[in-house]
Amino acid sequence: RLLGYCRHKEHLYLVYDFMPNGSLDKYISRNNTNENQEGLTWEQRFKIIKDVASALLYLHQEWVQVIIHRDIKPANVLIDHEMNARLGDFGLAKLYDQGFDPQTSKVAGTLGYIAPDFIRTGRATTSTDVYAFGLVILEVVCGRRLIERRAAENEEVLVDWILELWEQGEDMLGAVEESIRQEQNRGQLELVLKLGVLCSHQAASVRPAMSAVMRILNGVSQLPDNLLDVVRDEKLRGGTETSMTLLFAVNSLGSTPFTDSLVSHGR
Repeated sequence: RLLGYCRHKEHLYLVYDFMPNGSLDKYISRNNTNENQEGLTWEQRFKIIKDVASALLYLHQEWVQVIIHRDIKPANVLIDHEMNARLGDFGLAKLYDQGFDPQTSKVAGTLGYIAPDFIRTGRATTSTDVYAFGLVILEVVCGRRLIERRAAENEEVLVDWILELWEQGEDMLGAVEESIRQEQNRGQLELVLKLGVLCSHQAASVRPAMSAVMRILNGVSQLPDNLLDVVRDEKLRGGTETSMTLLFAVNSLGSTPFTDSLVSHGR
C-alpha cells in the first residue's frame, strides 16, 4: 500500500507500509548467515505461495487493465509482521487494456527469471510472469537458489533437477528443504513442485493462467494425471535454450546481451 511520496531535488521517494520481516529472499537461501533467524514452516511457505499467486491473479485478470510485473523474484516479495506476503517493486511493470495484445518492448527483469519467450520475442505477457512465479515456487519449497554451483552436477540447476527426479520416478521430496520434508506434507509438496515445473515450462503455451493456478492451490481443481507426458512432449517439441542456459552463458562470457539499465542482477 502506497502511503505517500516525497521529492527532494533530484531524489524521488515512495513510502509504503513497513515490512518488518524483510523480503522472501533471505528465507530461502541455504547460505543465510543469520543463525538467529527461524526457518519458514511448510504452512508459512504454502501461504506465501498462495499470497503471491493471489496478487498476480489480481494484476493479470481482476483489475480494469492488465498489469505485467516483469520482475517476479523472492527479493520483490515482502513479508509483513503476520508473515503475509506482499508483491512489491513495480518499477518495470507494464500495463495494457484487457482484450488487447501487449506491445513489444526491451527485455527487462532479473537474469534467471526471464522467460525464454520474452527473450526471443521481446513481448512480455502474463505468461512471462507465470514463468518467474513457477521458479519462485520451487525456490520456496526447496529452500535454495535457482542455481547452486556448489551442488552436485545433476542438482546444479534447480528446475532441471526436480524434473529429472519426476521423469525417473524418484522421490521428488529429495529436492525439498529438509526441515519441511515430512510425510504428512507429501501431497501438498508434490503438488506444488509439479505446479512449479508446469508454470516455469519453457513453452509459454503450456503455462497455466493464474486463475487456474489459484484453483489448483485452493484444491478446487487438480493437475491432470498425464501432466508428466504433457511436460515431456512440449519439452521435446520446444526449444532447448531456457533462461537457465542463457544465464550460464552470460556468466561465462562476463557480459549480458540485455540493456544494463533494464536488467536487474538480483539483490
